[in-house]
Order: sequence, then structure tokens, then C-alpha cells
Amino acid sequence: MNDYNIPKRLSAPLINSFTAGVVPRVGLEHVAVGRKPEIEAILHDMENISAGGAAFRLITGPYGSGKSFMLQMIRNNAMDRNFAVADADLTPERRLVGSKGQGLATYRELISHLSTKTRPDGGALETVLQKWILAIQQRVMQATELSIHDEQLNLEVEKQIVEATEQMQNLVHGFDFAKVITAYWKGHKLADDVQKKAALRWLKGEYATKTEARRELQVSVIIDDDNWYDYIKLWGEFVIQIGYQGLLIFIDEGVNLYKITNAVSRQSNYEKLLTMFNDTMQGKAQYLGIFIGGTPQFVEDERRGLFSYEALRSRLIDSRFSRSGYQNLSNPILKLEMLSHEEILLLLRKLTQIYSAHYGQPTNLSDDQMIRFMQTVMNQLGAEQMLTTREIVRDYMDLLHTLRQNTAASFDQLLTELTGPTDSIKAEGNNLDFADFEL
Repeated sequence: MNDYNIPKRLSAPLINSFTAGVVPRVGLEHVAVGRKPEIEAILHDMENISAGGAAFRLITGPYGSGKSFMLQMIRNNAMDRNFAVADADLTPERRLVGSKGQGLATYRELISHLSTKTRPDGGALETVLQKWILAIQQRVMQATELSIHDEQLNLEVEKQIVEATEQMQNLVHGFDFAKVITAYWKGHKLADDVQKKAALRWLKGEYATKTEARRELQVSVIIDDDNWYDYIKLWGEFVIQIGYQGLLIFIDEGVNLYKITNAVSRQSNYEKLLTMFNDTMQGKAQYLGIFIGGTPQFVEDERRGLFSYEALRSRLIDSRFSRSGYQNLSNPILKLEMLSHEEILLLLRKLTQIYSAHYGQPTNLSDDQMIRFMQTVMNQLGAEQMLTTREIVRDYMDLLHTLRQNTAASFDQLLTELTGPTDSIKAEGNNLDFADFEL
């Protein structure tokens, strides 16, 4: 158990994140358990996206069931498969639509978190643009045998850029998007940092007025609350030209739309969500995947949830066969159930291995002790309704920290202090049914 090999740059954020009850950004492959059918369905979506299709998924589950973990794992897997990705959490200040620029705030968050395999932590916007220019330069040099110092090279590169951007001009807002991309290239060619920064500001949605954008970039529109999603679709088309497989966006905490108290504002956000759904399902968007995380209440509540908007309800509601208990992973909604007892035990075992490897000392907890720990926390009053994987993992990390930092404390002592005598736990709590499985 103590020979587990994982670098500290991965084990440290894993331990810190699980201790705090948040989802780590890296190293998730070391702790992933279960979810095989759901992951296979998402991988199939990625294949369709890379072939020019699109996908829309609502990933739902109770608080602490692993929605955010699932989204993060898909995000990391997508970067490994050469997709560009962007993610954002919805908040009262970030929505899909809002009278105070909340939709634009979501776009800005997505673009600031634009990530690729070489820039996995966000901030990849300029890297993507430079990679695009470099790819065109290399293609022209191979075709013409011009050197990097030849003046003719810039002229040929500019022709290629114009041809590439012309393909986007037929899309909604494609003309202005292409114009700004070209402006960035000219700033790059002339080493004009002012023009480059102006182009980046526009692409990030940071211009407040059209007048300012017209003065600095000669474009007549800006990215705003009404049109930001059109530019997400343009980014999907653009990243393909650089060699990426497509663009995936991840929007978590969808429940914040459900919490909007104003009915008109809430319906406006659901209408934008319907637009995204229709675009991806009907082929109006290409090379784009949209993944949104939320609670079952956010989706299924017929008074305030997505099902209160009939156009969405009719598209998202389970089919007759799914309602009969059959699994259908082609449905836009992926419903995450809580991990089984066996899967949680396997997760605890992995965390124990990582913890031991990180601190360089054995954490000699047996499978029997892990099971007793699970029995302890699950037999507490109300645990059956309220306890989630997140709480179990946080308690377990607290147990490991306590054992390491207090050498006089024992496992049995800590469990006794948590719920009472160990004998009572054995007598009353031995009710977890663990199937036979391989660890």
C-alpha cells in the first residue's frame, strides 16, 4: 500500500482539495472510481465533436455526488485529447443573461480560463493566437521555401490569414471577429503591442462601448450580454484551424439560475439555455461541446427549474423507456447517483495510498478499519439522507491528519470519540453490504 508512486506536485493539491471539500484541478486520474458508463458516453461525444458535430450535456446529481469532479475529469481528459477547454462557475454575478452584464461576465470568465494541454491552468488566449500565426507561417515557409527574414513571407502569411478568416465571415458576427483576429496579426507583424492589446481586450469582451472599439480597432460591434454565445461558437470554429479537436465549455453551479427570484430574468436565462441546446442538437454549432452541472432540483422542479420552461421540459424529460428504469446515456441529462459503498471504499484506499506516499510514512489502515470508519459515519443520525461522498472523504482526510499529527491517538480511540464505544459500532453498525470486488 505504501509503494504508491505519485509526484508531490499532484499529491499535494489532491490532499489539500479533499481536506477542504473542493474538487482538485489536477491528479484526478489517481482517485477516479466508478462512472464508467457516463465517461464512455462523454468520450463518444468528444468523437462526434472532433468530427464536426456538437454536444450538450446536463450533468446532474445531489450536492456532493461528484458533479464538479466529473466535469473536471472530463475537462482534463479533453485537454489530453487535444481539445481547447474553458470553464466557469455560475454565481449571482455570472449568468447566461442579465440586465447588469451577467452574461458577459460569464463569457469573460470562460475566456480567462481558456486552457489547452500546454496551458492547462487558463490564460491560453494569446498562446492560441500565436500558435495559429506560427502554424500559418510554417505552412507558407514549407510551400514557398521563403526564409523567416524574407519580407515576402509576411505578405504570403497575410494572404493565408485573410483566406482563413474569410471562412468565418459567413457566421454570425464572423466578419468582426475575423477583423479583430487580423488586427492582432498586424500588431504581431509590426511589433505593435498597443494594437495587440486592443485586439486581446476586444476578444476578452472588455470593451465597454462600440465607440471605443471603433476608434481603436475599426470594428462596429463589441462582445456584450446579448451576443457572447455567438462568439463562443466562433471560437469553436477558430480553434479547429489551429489543429485542436474542438472547444468544450464547462459551466458548473447551474443551480444559481434556479435561485434567480425574478421569474422574467429566470426565464430569459432558460431561453438562452434552450438556444444552446437547439444549436448543438440541430447542427447549428460545430466543434463545440457544452457541459453544465446542476442539482436535480435545478432541472426537474416544475415551478422554478428547467422543467418550468415547457420548451426545455419537452426536450429534456426522460423517455418512456428511461422512466421504466432502463438506462439511456444518449439522453442530454446524465444523472449521477451516489457512489456505491464498494466504490467509496476503493476511493478511501486510493486516498490512503496517496497520503502515505506524500508524507513518506506508512498509514497502516486496513480495509477492515476503512469499512468500520464508513460504518461509523454512515450510522450517524440522518446520514442516510444527508451524507455525501464529499463529507465522507473530508472526515476521512481529517482522520488521517489527526493520526499523523497525534502519534498517541489510535484509530479505535478516534472512532470511539466520534460515535461511542467501538463495541457498539460493531454490534449496531455492521449493516453495510459490501459485494465481493477487486481492490
